Amino acid sequence: MRSSHLFAGAVLLLAGFTLARPAVSVRAQAPTQSPAQKSAPGISGNVEHGRYLVHDVAMCPQCHSPRDEYGNLIESKMFEGGPVPVRPPWANDWAINAPRNKGLPGYDDATAMRLFTEGSIGRDGKQLKPPMPRFHMTKQDASDVIAYMRSLQ
Repeated sequence: MRSSHLFAGAVLLLAGFTLARPAVSVRAQAPTQSPAQKSAPGISGNVEHGRYLVHDVAMCPQCHSPRDEYGNLIESKMFEGGPVPVRPPWANDWAINAPRNKGLPGYDDATAMRLFTEGSIGRDGKQLKPPMPRFHMTKQDASDVIAYMRSLQ
């Protein structure tokens, strides 16, 4: 079976889990930040731990990055947004495009913190559409993710 089929199956499984469990807690351990690493202005976060959470735990690039004709992520366009790679087989208010999230455009510190700690509430105060997970991160994990995403600008 091709890797894109495996990925699609994994995303559908994750989506089913997300819909069945409305809250996702992310509490993970990762390397500590060295003094040379800088966090985003206004947010005191560990950029390296944020990178770990974004890439290895939440797997944000899987939806927020475009793919080539073989289903592979286009590395040079990471976090630039693109079509969501899978859709559920049932009628649903499912997002078909994931927005650019490189640098968290349009999110100030408060709305970015709310996004990651209060169940994926968007800039407009509304719940984001599935398959966006309903994050309930700790404030420190959210600060780390925000610091990392803003470091990508």
